Amino acid sequence: MKQGTIQETRPCNPLTETLSRIGDKWAIQVVMELEAPPKRFSELWRSVGGISQKMLTLTLPALERDSLVTRTVYPTKPASVEYALTDLGKEMVVPIRALGGWVIENLPKIASARQRFDTEAGSAVSDGCR
Repeated sequence: MKQGTIQETRPCNPLTETLSRIGDKWAIQVVMELEAPPKRFSELWRSVGGISQKMLTLTLPALERDSLVTRTVYPTKPASVEYALTDLGKEMVVPIRALGGWVIENLPKIASARQRFDTEAGSAVSDGCR
């Protein structure tokens, strides 16, 4: 195998694992919500539309583990916890915005292609958005 190529057949490929984790829809939405000032769990939960408390509870530690988010506990009664982006998390916002811009720019082409495909396939495949 040439140097610099990715071996996809290797179990637990770090690139695939990391892209899967940071590329899921909840991780992206949480990161984008934290681009603004730090937020408490309840603020974040309300601002990320459609996420359950359980999914947010699972997503935040995964982002923290990858050093994209920090968790700060303040010694108040009751304890106050805030989440914020790390420098690495802030860097991640740049490609997310670029990809989002690409999607917005190409939505008409994608919608047209989906409609054409669904018509030709007899609507056998759906994206679940209908």
